Amino acid sequence: MRGASDWSVKTRLSVLVGALFLLSGAILLAANYLLVQANLPTPISFAGERTSADGSVRVTVLQPLQDYRDATLTTLLVQSSAALALAAALAVLLGRVVAGRVLRPVKQITAAARRLSIDNLERHRLAMSGKRDELTELADTFDDMLDRLSDAFDSQRRFVANASHELRTPLAIQHTMIEVALTRPGMSAEFTDLGQRLLAMNARSERLIEGLLVLAMSDRGLSAERPVRLDDVVRQVVQAHRADADHAGVALHADLEPAVVSGDVLLLEQMVANLVQNAIRHNHRGGEVWLRVDATSSLTVENTGAVVPEEALASLTEPFRRVAVDRTASDQGVGLGLSIVASVVAAHGGALETHARPGGGLTVVTRLG
Repeated sequence: MRGASDWSVKTRLSVLVGALFLLSGAILLAANYLLVQANLPTPISFAGERTSADGSVRVTVLQPLQDYRDATLTTLLVQSSAALALAAALAVLLGRVVAGRVLRPVKQITAAARRLSIDNLERHRLAMSGKRDELTELADTFDDMLDRLSDAFDSQRRFVANASHELRTPLAIQHTMIEVALTRPGMSAEFTDLGQRLLAMNARSERLIEGLLVLAMSDRGLSAERPVRLDDVVRQVVQAHRADADHAGVALHADLEPAVVSGDVLLLEQMVANLVQNAIRHNHRGGEVWLRVDATSSLTVENTGAVVPEEALASLTEPFRRVAVDRTASDQGVGLGLSIVASVVAAHGGALETHARPGGGLTVVTRLG
């Protein structure tokens, strides 16, 4: 059973208004009762003697007014109490209506807070007009907070994008210099092996920078949207990764139904590519990957592989988080794959689900429709 503490603010305000009205009415009724009681005629009686012709004494007494007085006070009390009860019920209803109008700005603030995400901070402002009071001041404070959050996120995105762009040039120069050095005649096996390791590290750094750029771009949201055939995007990505899957000894299976989504084709391609790359990379020889697209614009990527602990699922979409993998392993990616997927899905207003397969591996479901 719900207690008074479980009531909504609107209900508590309406009950409070009704209770205050009932208390005021009870005080008024008591005062009215006392005034009427004091002003009603008091019953009096008096005795008089008169000798009759036969000499007997006869006493004449006036009829008391007590019955009339009692009936009047009882009628006043009953009818006033009934009127007070009806008025209190009406006060509760009116109080609920007034409370709803007073709390309407609070509902607007709550609705705006629920719609907020990193991608739409710039589009949601209350901009409440009208008489300046506590609620409009609260709305203005909320808008100011959104402005500060939006500026902070924009500054972070610009820093990531600018830093990534600045780092791409020296990485490209290093890559070229290492390749040129490896082509020189007379290089010893040790120097050749060192050069190959440096190239691998350089390639990993380049993948990291590219991932940060894509993450920054998807975090900014979609600048333009157009209809995209999700099944065609998945088909192209699968074909592009057939060679990598064959080299890793992993079989790719695609079951694609026609599905159209509204979004950015480049970001969607990157999302699917990251899912396929993760499914191949975190697998074993002889493993399998299944991709399914249904008519509801839902993409499911399921792969075999090592067992993924349930407690690790929540952190898989965080940047640079991997499960039971050495962070310095150059062949295991950079830990941004699912982070980019989650960012692209959020930019398209979708939802991302991750499930551990009982026999090992992972199931990732993206709902874009």
